[in-house]
Amino acid sequence: MKKSIVLFVLFALPIVAYLFFASGVNTFAKLPTVTPSIKELSEWESLSGNKVRLSEKITILGFPGNKILYNKGNAFNLDQKIYNKNKDFKDFQVVMIAPDGTQGQARELISELSTISDLKGWHWVFAQPEQIQEYYASLNLVGQLGPDMGTPNVFIIDKDRNLRGRKGANKKGEQEYKEGYNTISAADLHNEMSDDVKVVLAEYRLALKRNNKRKI
Repeated sequence: MKKSIVLFVLFALPIVAYLFFASGVNTFAKLPTVTPSIKELSEWESLSGNKVRLSEKITILGFPGNKILYNKGNAFNLDQKIYNKNKDFKDFQVVMIAPDGTQGQARELISELSTISDLKGWHWVFAQPEQIQEYYASLNLVGQLGPDMGTPNVFIIDKDRNLRGRKGANKKGEQEYKEGYNTISAADLHNEMSDDVKVVLAEYRLALKRNNKRKI
């Protein structure tokens, strides 16, 4: 009995506390699912040549379009406000879906960002514009891609490939909807997205602690 209490205090209680405080800013107790079971990406060509998968990863998914370097400030904001704060979580990644032919721009951007950040958790996949449009449409979002096949918004995808955001009645009973986070706005990333990512990560940390406790 005493051993169980000690294990709870050492492992479960800190995670519960973290989840409580992480959700204090977020107006939802748990980040809702906006679109369930989105499609996998493993068949698409990647910049590294390795398969890029969404399953079993917590992913920040983006569509930079064909003006990657022109909009590089968006990538910088995402890197500094979100990626760098969470990159030590081993299953956390950033995946960018870009039009085929923009590989050179992607490499140049990576070269620039690599001077200030470790980008091992950043991945790039490429497809034809019509494939990107079809994939984006399958996400069933309100926002649309621009004519360059891009959007400044990025999206939170959990390990089960559910697109997460703010949807429905929050803890105050108010209706709220947020499907993506604007990388142009450092404030949007620093405040709402940072908070929402913490909630999703806390869910998995708590689940991991529970699984470890069962094995003891």
